[in-house]
Amino acid sequence: MTSATPRQYFLRLAACGALLTILVVLSPGIGTESSSFGWWDAWRARLGWDITADELADRPMVDVDDDGVVSDEELAGFVEQARHIGFSLRMPRTLLALQVGMTLALCGAVFQVLFRNPLATPYTLGIASGGSLGAMIAIRLGWAATLWGISSLTLSAFVGAVLVVAAVFLVARGSRRLTSNELLLAGVTLGLFCSAMMMLVTAISNERVTFTAVRWMMGSLDWITPTQEATLLPFLVPAWVVLTLTARSLNQYRMGDELAFARGVNVGRLQTVCVLVATVATAAVVAKCGPIGFVGLVVPHIVTLLCGSDCRILLPASAITGGIFLIICDWGSQVLMRTGGWLMGRELGSTVLPIGVITAIVGVPIFLVLLRTRRS
Repeated sequence: MTSATPRQYFLRLAACGALLTILVVLSPGIGTESSSFGWWDAWRARLGWDITADELADRPMVDVDDDGVVSDEELAGFVEQARHIGFSLRMPRTLLALQVGMTLALCGAVFQVLFRNPLATPYTLGIASGGSLGAMIAIRLGWAATLWGISSLTLSAFVGAVLVVAAVFLVARGSRRLTSNELLLAGVTLGLFCSAMMMLVTAISNERVTFTAVRWMMGSLDWITPTQEATLLPFLVPAWVVLTLTARSLNQYRMGDELAFARGVNVGRLQTVCVLVATVATAAVVAKCGPIGFVGLVVPHIVTLLCGSDCRILLPASAITGGIFLIICDWGSQVLMRTGGWLMGRELGSTVLPIGVITAIVGVPIFLVLLRTRRS
């Protein structure tokens, strides 16, 4: 395990935080809804700074009546559009990507340490499979009710994910202390069972239900209201705090159960707390956005390679880097279709690729490069 001085600890986290801040500042200018303004226009519209008609003369979709002059009404419309699209559509989407990326990367890093398995992910215990099965059942049965602003689809996915992990605990625990291998085996087995049940639901569903379910399982960061976005925070913020505070204990845990116990770490309680907290947070993410792969697998390896394996740095740096990774992937999902349409000479409008497709396209090559680097 590589150690770091307090100065190195601060500088590495500060570098990640600075990059994340830059991405958030630029986010109002990235998206598919309109290409007639950028991040600077959006921020000026938001802050009430002056935007003159002269600088908009050559902008597309500003001169609505095409008379060669940007009127006061057209200028006001441009400012309102820039404010709305930049801060009601693009910025919330980026903040959602930040929340989801932080959670998946942090939980993935904790699970890789906890299970002593470099291939562990937040979905290792069957959370993604359970959530997907719950969502498919809701879609198949046509549940459309809402509770406190939360759809039945989201509730079903959350309940399915939590129930699968509860079943993993019941199968693996018995009368003895939890072991990593038993948890992994139980999670993989129940995940396969949920996959089989999803195939059963697909077999008895029509094309519309099947398409909706498959599209949901690709993962999505589609726009949601700030209120809906805030419903994730009660599940995510406690996980960020609790898992980060376990860093010192996890450093001892990496040395072996006996040594950790000799140094005052309650191994059983550490395992239980980490698994339960990470499960609830990951289940909330899956319920809201569907299963988004590779974030929890690739990001901890990148951070380990760059910053070392000290959990005091690994965990917070993984969280920040996960947010950065998913924000960039989300930007790619928004602009790639527009770029592809431009190359093919077609107008694809505001089509957005599923975020799970982008994370796989980006994550697989990165993981293979990391694997080769580690071997070297």
